[in-house]
Amino acid sequence: MGASLVEKDDTTQRKLVHFVTQQTRFALINNILQHPDQLPSMYELEELNPSVSDATVYKHIQKLIDAGIVTEVALDDDHRRQGYPWKFYGLTDEGREFLAEHNLLAAEETLQQIYDTISDKPEKMVKYENAPRPDGV
Repeated sequence: MGASLVEKDDTTQRKLVHFVTQQTRFALINNILQHPDQLPSMYELEELNPSVSDATVYKHIQKLIDAGIVTEVALDDDHRRQGYPWKFYGLTDEGREFLAEHNLLAAEETLQQIYDTISDKPEKMVKYENAPRPDGV
């Protein structure tokens, strides 16, 4: 296996910082950080980014997954409930470590406080926010 995200050389590190701080990708990382469980569903990510298309949200999440910053986690079949999401997106341990190393997690608590103040969430978003999520991620 290759070097971890924080062990890569300086040039690679700079490229990765530039990559994760691209506007849409950084917004998605912040959405993950501000989510109560830090595991939003794709629908929640789409709702939190109304200025970009759903396809763009999906494309950037996939890029973050490919870069090792974000991981997709799914509920086991026996925990899935009809009408609720079963796939969620969270930071990898390496992704969190990389972001911390580059001071990109500094606003995590503030982001969560801001998220808590959103009062006009659609009913579906509140439902999804309270959906069961995998343990231990």
